[in-house]
Amino acid sequence: MPQDETGRRPDLSDLDSFAGVDELGTSGYEESDDHDPELDVRDTAFEAGGGARGGIGGVGQLGDNLATGPVPDLTVPEDAELHELDDQGEAAVYGDPNGPEARRELLAVEAELNQRWPETKIEPSLTRISALTQLLGEPNKGYPVLHVAGTNGKGSTARMIDALLTRMGLRVGRYTSPHLQLVTERIALDGQPISAARYAELWHDIAPYVSMVDGAAADGVAMSKFEILTGMAFAAFADAPVEAAVLEAGLGGAWDATNVADADVAVITPIGLDHVEYLGPDAVSAAREKAGIIKPGSVAVIAEQDPEVLKVLLARAVEVDAAVARAGSEFGVLEKEIAVGGQLLKLQGLGGVYDEIFLPLHGAHQAANAALALAAVEAFFGAGKDKQLVVEAVREAFAEVETPGRLERVRAAPAVMIDAAHNPHGARALAATVAEEFAFRRLVAVVGVMADKDAHGILDALEPVVSDIVVTRNSSPRAMPLEELNQLAISIFGEERVVAETDLETAIETAIALVETSDDPEEPLSGGGVLVTGSVVTAGEARTLFGKEPA
Repeated sequence: MPQDETGRRPDLSDLDSFAGVDELGTSGYEESDDHDPELDVRDTAFEAGGGARGGIGGVGQLGDNLATGPVPDLTVPEDAELHELDDQGEAAVYGDPNGPEARRELLAVEAELNQRWPETKIEPSLTRISALTQLLGEPNKGYPVLHVAGTNGKGSTARMIDALLTRMGLRVGRYTSPHLQLVTERIALDGQPISAARYAELWHDIAPYVSMVDGAAADGVAMSKFEILTGMAFAAFADAPVEAAVLEAGLGGAWDATNVADADVAVITPIGLDHVEYLGPDAVSAAREKAGIIKPGSVAVIAEQDPEVLKVLLARAVEVDAAVARAGSEFGVLEKEIAVGGQLLKLQGLGGVYDEIFLPLHGAHQAANAALALAAVEAFFGAGKDKQLVVEAVREAFAEVETPGRLERVRAAPAVMIDAAHNPHGARALAATVAEEFAFRRLVAVVGVMADKDAHGILDALEPVVSDIVVTRNSSPRAMPLEELNQLAISIFGEERVVAETDLETAIETAIALVETSDDPEEPLSGGGVLVTGSVVTAGEARTLFGKEPA
């Protein structure tokens, strides 16, 4: 650990104490330190190729690189010099921010960052991220912020807020997590992920300052990958510059790295049980942490909550003198009608009623997210009883919303849909949507779950709406062992309704085969569906298998 002339270690809270700290810093870990065993496992999501050999039902390439997104097959003459070509067999464009060179640089940066603690391993503190942002000139304070925390619906709500603000004429930065396919999805400008080249550039720009924070850490804990990505996002938004930033909390709220920003509007989505090792054994404990994003003088826009959870959130608002808008009181969904490709909504906003809102997403939970996002943007602009947003602009914004991996259709006949539900609360919302809005003749679920999640709760929620289940595992070293998930599924579904496959590709192919066959020769084969779910990683890898670009 670096020391000054007096033998003292630098104090992260005192910028002057960084004097004399080598900008190149020191290693984040000594050889004697404990290591997270997950970090020593090869991460197949960041290896090129993948060894796959064909498409699922003719859709996509299964040799796609899960780090770089869909990679088209090479289509070049045998005597072509591939080093002078891009992966389409055409002359490479020098300096393409998402070209092969940029992708390779992205992989190199990710390999470096993946040596740090992942989101699943944290030391709750704002000390490190605060030190970094101070060294960077506090880019987190250069624009107004809308901060989104909660258990489920954060990503969808953040995207809706982004769409609304953009349609209102602002330049918007959006920071979300985790990503589905490519890490650049986490930092978006103008509604699009930053380029691979920009991601690498941001890292190289802040790397010396990260080393300084690492070297000055009195507790020996280096910055985590999430903390670094948060710093990169703040820097990207300041450089753009943006006129508003939408931040999704990663885990918790009060000590989440995003909370170094003081939000003008704090948005709280439904809070349930998740990450009990950090947030406590019940939803009320989680609410206490997530309420930390409500800052003095801000507006707290709160989704419908269990009464005890709401009580915690309101107490925080009173404590910091924040204004409050609650779903079901100041705003909400007045009417909801199923429509082709989504739903038609009538929303009560803070400034009045917004009717004929087409939302190209399914489910009552997404309608509720839309009302929450609308109220947040109204609060941001100061809308009230006599001040309403332009209704036509609101309609246009919602009609263009995209939420990859949220009941997303990636194939037809049979329909294959992907949903990133990864906890019982999300799985119940998914099951309710399937029951209410779809009429599949036969629906087969492909499920891959992380070992630290409530797999029993997820499977139990899905059981009433699916005919059969194919259990599998994704490429993450944190994936639940297949045999364990298989036995759990059998205990819920019965052995005759469960199939186990060792990899996601084969699992999806098996599920498609199941919905395309029938023991009854009189039964039509049309109307079948496949639902891929259970994990964000599972959803992301399924998108890549079907040739979907990161978004």
